[in-house]
Amino acid sequence: MSDTSTLHIVGGGMAGSEAAWQAAEAGVRVVIHEMRPEVATFAHKTGDLAEMVCSNSFRSDDSEQNAVGLLHWEMRHANGLIMDMADAHALPAGGALAVDRDAFSAAVTARLRAHPNIRVEDGEITALPDSGHWIIATGPLTSQGLGQAIAAETGAEALAFFDAIAPIVYADSIDMDTVWAQSRYDKGETEEQQKAYLNCPMTKADYEAFIDALMAAEKTEFHEGETAGYFDGCLPIEVMAERGRETLRHGPMKPVGLTNAHRPEDKPYAVVQLRRDNALGTLYNIVGFQTKMKYGAQTEVFKSIPGLENASFARLGGIHRNTFLNSPTLLDDRMRLRTRPHIRFAGQITGVEGYVESSAMGLLAGRMAAAEIMGRDLPPPPPETAMGALIHHITGGAEAKTFQPMNVNFGLFPPLEGVRGGRRNRKDRYKGYTDRAKLLWADWLSAAEAGLTEA
Repeated sequence: MSDTSTLHIVGGGMAGSEAAWQAAEAGVRVVIHEMRPEVATFAHKTGDLAEMVCSNSFRSDDSEQNAVGLLHWEMRHANGLIMDMADAHALPAGGALAVDRDAFSAAVTARLRAHPNIRVEDGEITALPDSGHWIIATGPLTSQGLGQAIAAETGAEALAFFDAIAPIVYADSIDMDTVWAQSRYDKGETEEQQKAYLNCPMTKADYEAFIDALMAAEKTEFHEGETAGYFDGCLPIEVMAERGRETLRHGPMKPVGLTNAHRPEDKPYAVVQLRRDNALGTLYNIVGFQTKMKYGAQTEVFKSIPGLENASFARLGGIHRNTFLNSPTLLDDRMRLRTRPHIRFAGQITGVEGYVESSAMGLLAGRMAAAEIMGRDLPPPPPETAMGALIHHITGGAEAKTFQPMNVNFGLFPPLEGVRGGRRNRKDRYKGYTDRAKLLWADWLSAAEAGLTEA
């Protein structure tokens, strides 16, 4: 088999391991390039593949009411190595799937090293390859050399080295009797542009109480590799508040250029704005609200905002070290780099969060690369599936200007016809999402596997 028939994968984490397994099982020869243990990171402790560096949890295993549980289901039905090894080394965790992390990564490593189509090469890759078939799955701790090479190819502005994450709210949990749609000064040529933001009004008492709660909330500590200089360019809201109680009111919460559609005669003292975060209009991010508050504190503080009392969060805020691409501008729907289509990206570097999401993108990248090597084209799964919703989000469904890493959630799925929104109907709606997804995933998987096995 010539080198043009070999798939090279850079990074042996969750995504790289799953990609290698999928391609090898399809009959493609694979080389995994892993820099550890030759080159260490501050987070990893071993040289094993698929090492779990944070939690030992794969989160909910409920495939009927939870989007990540649905993702588990889809991966299991696609012969997913990560899920197989997670099931084999599961620990009691209620409705969640948690694993013995050392046994898990050792088992993944053993299975990959024993596969006749897989070879593992130690050593760091520091440049983008000019030819061949490649998947870059180096995760949030991409090495400096490779990170610089990616930045040089994509443009430094298209590669972030830190998350500055604003919380994201499900649109159907926002109280539109309090909140109104309006862009500041009605900017925009179309009605859609003039109503691109949702506005939560605050009285002076609301604002003062919010600042008090913000200042008193428990915060997380900075991690190694997070520099103070970075935060000067993108400050957490609590740091801004510490510089003066009126700072936020003259920054992201300024009330100018806005008229409360519900009470035009009342001028808000401050306004919290939310901006649409995906093409479907199901998710909104709270503008300028990156934060180091702990998650429990965030929920309490943000629910004190008028109109968000019953908010459900698709993602909470944060700031931490995380290398990721602006994938909506850089990758096509086969996860290929537009400027160098022989290179695919997978895992957290594409803008997904979490072990399961990273593994899922590795699964798709491995299958797509294998199909291409075998002279076939594998389209992405339908956006109504969990994997399809994720890949659609990172390769075009998200707003490129505000793109940030995201866990899988039902806000990424196309809405169900004939099913009402709102909290009361959530159980039926989630079951509808998962039932639809399972049927479509089975159809896509059957067609994909038939294509790969045809003579």
